[in-house]
Amino acid sequence: MSKAERLIEMMITINAKKDFTAGELAKEFSVSRRTILRDLQELEQAGFPLYSEVGAAGGYHILKERILPPVTFSESEAKAIFFACQALQFYRNLPFEQETISVLKKFLNCLPLDIQSSITQIQNQVVFWIPDRHCDAPLLKSMFHIVVSRHAATIRYASMHSESIRTIIPIGLYAMNGLWYCPAYCTAANEIREFRVDRIKEIVAKKPYPKGKYPIPASIQEYLENLEVGNDCHLKIKLTDVGVKRCETECLLARGLKTFSTGGGIIDMKIRHATLEWVADYFLPLGNNATVLEPVELIQLMKHKISELYQHYYQSEG
Repeated sequence: MSKAERLIEMMITINAKKDFTAGELAKEFSVSRRTILRDLQELEQAGFPLYSEVGAAGGYHILKERILPPVTFSESEAKAIFFACQALQFYRNLPFEQETISVLKKFLNCLPLDIQSSITQIQNQVVFWIPDRHCDAPLLKSMFHIVVSRHAATIRYASMHSESIRTIIPIGLYAMNGLWYCPAYCTAANEIREFRVDRIKEIVAKKPYPKGKYPIPASIQEYLENLEVGNDCHLKIKLTDVGVKRCETECLLARGLKTFSTGGGIIDMKIRHATLEWVADYFLPLGNNATVLEPVELIQLMKHKISELYQHYYQSEG
C-alpha cells in the first residue's frame, strides 16, 4: 500500500473510530508507531480535526466537525452534483445554506478548468425555477434538527387567522414550490396537520417523545405517498385542453387525470372529503375550462365562492 493510499484508508478508519491510539493504528496498518505519528501529523497539517491527550487513558480523538476522506468523481458525476444543486439555489431557506455554498466553492475549485467552464455553461442555460415566495423561515435549521433527532416541539405558530401555542410531533420536512412544510401530529387537534415552517415564529420547548405513542407514519416518504389519498369523496371534473395542462402540473389531481384523443380530458378519482375546499379554490380561476360534475357538494361550494366574489366586486362599484 502506497503512502497516499494509506492516508486515505487512515482517514476512513479514523472517521469510523473517532477515538484511537497510535499503537492501534500501527498494528492495523502493519507499520511502525513512528510512521503512524508522521502520518497523523500530515493529516493534521492538511486540516483533519484531531487532538491528542497524554497519559494512561490518552490517545487521539476526532473533533465534532469531521473531515471526510477524499472521494473521486468522474466528469459526468461532477456535473450531476452541480446539476442537482441547481434545484436548490432558488430556495430562500435551506437547512445548511452556508455549508452548501462553501462545499460547492471547494468542489468547483478542485475541478479542471475545462470542466469548470462546462459546469458554468450548464448553470447559465439550465435552471430549476422556483418562485420567490418572500417568506423567510429562520427556524428551518432548528426544525431540521428537531425532526432528525425525533423530538416533540412546542411552537408558537401563526396560521392564516390567529397565533397559537401548539405541541407537535413532526413526521418530517418537505419542500414544495419554494416553501417548507412540516407535517406533524398536533396534540391539541389530535390529528396530523401541515405546518408551514415560515409561519413558526418561536420554538418554545423541545423534548423526546415515547416511540409508538402517536399515530404517525414511519417516514416522510410514507406520509407523502398517502397524502390526500382517501375514498370518502368521488371527484369528477370535465376539462378543456387548457384545464388539462393546468391539472397536469398539480400532483394530487394528476393522479386521476385522463386525457382524450379528441381533446380535453376528465378527472375521475376518489379523494378525502376534507380536500374539497382546496379543490374549489384550485378550479375557481380556471373558469369554463373546468366543469365540476361530482360531487354535488363541490358544485354548491363553487357556486358559493363565485357568489361571494361577485358580491365583493359588485359592492365595490357601489
